[in-house]
Amino acid sequence: MTEMAHGTVLVQSGEAILPRWWRTVDRVTLACIFTLFLIGLLLGFAASPPLAARNGLDPFYYVYRQAFFGGLAFVAMILTSMMSPQQVRRLGVLGFFGAFAALALLPVFGTDYGQGAARWYSLGFASVQPSEFLKPVFIIFTAWMVAASQEINGPPGKTLSLVVMMVVVGFLVMQPDYGQGALVLFSWMVIYFVAGAPIWILGLISIIVAGGGILAYTTVEHVARRIDGFLSAEVEANTQLAYAENAIREGGFFGTGLGEGSVKWTLPDAHTDFIIAVAAEEYGLVLVLLIIALFAIVALRGFFRLMRERDPFTRLAGAGLAAVFALQSIINMGVAVRLLPAKGMTLPFVSYGGSSLIATGVAVGMLLAFTRSRPQGDISDILFQRRG
Repeated sequence: MTEMAHGTVLVQSGEAILPRWWRTVDRVTLACIFTLFLIGLLLGFAASPPLAARNGLDPFYYVYRQAFFGGLAFVAMILTSMMSPQQVRRLGVLGFFGAFAALALLPVFGTDYGQGAARWYSLGFASVQPSEFLKPVFIIFTAWMVAASQEINGPPGKTLSLVVMMVVVGFLVMQPDYGQGALVLFSWMVIYFVAGAPIWILGLISIIVAGGGILAYTTVEHVARRIDGFLSAEVEANTQLAYAENAIREGGFFGTGLGEGSVKWTLPDAHTDFIIAVAAEEYGLVLVLLIIALFAIVALRGFFRLMRERDPFTRLAGAGLAAVFALQSIINMGVAVRLLPAKGMTLPFVSYGGSSLIATGVAVGMLLAFTRSRPQGDISDILFQRRG
């Protein structure tokens, strides 16, 4: 038998890797990711020069670095997307142990860069943030354990995944890095929900998390300050939220024009956490809606393509990756428009960053690997007892 068909995609035996990858990969998602990265570079030309001037560097120093790290991210994404789900699982499980070890050793070998939390390893020419790489491999590890628990005589994967999640979140909270901890917890809950967990268990965990949030509010000063600022009827002047809010208001529908915005000169994190404020001020609501649409397309296409998958591990891992990708985008933009309390989190592929860009490239590569068209029957064949 020389060829097999899956839907409208023809997969020929003996076909070279690149043509087979191009035929089976979700090219719409690829185009959306590439567009997001180009938008990030465009916004970098506006947001980076003020930061470079403050640090005495070439005006486009950070744009060049963004392009370099973006190139690495795309190489990582393409190579990962060429893997089979089994290869991604092996990479994820091994990567999880490595990333967790790096996270655990941060208090000894890490640095805080004056941020008050040791989250990075300094390499001299760059820095690495283990928590960024931990997110995708934790999702793969959790999906593997939960899928294994569904097999006959399988291990207690759900219980083990709960214990691992609690340990990982505990390390992140101790840094403290509540944002990454929340993303790890959310990814575990998504996978557990897709696997058919009882709602009462997820509800109980939500209550525990809410209790932890109240405890953090009453005991951690900067957490209380951010929540109070979010709940306050008035935004304090000379704060990042105030500058971002004003920038979005000034941008209107079509924006002030390329290079005409002023928020980049006052916002310290205009190139990272508040990059959407730069987009809103200089290009207006039009560009912001385009960015939102691109993120929505990537996440929704991932979910819809995963609905056809038979393999439980592939469905669970892919759902977790797509959900975290969407949630991180929502949190970043939600903070900028004051729908959520302030939390340092990058906008995937748009914000400046090294670790975040490359780690997101790996995560999206894994999602693309899971959603590639493969010669298999549709999941409806199982539901209606048909043979694939």
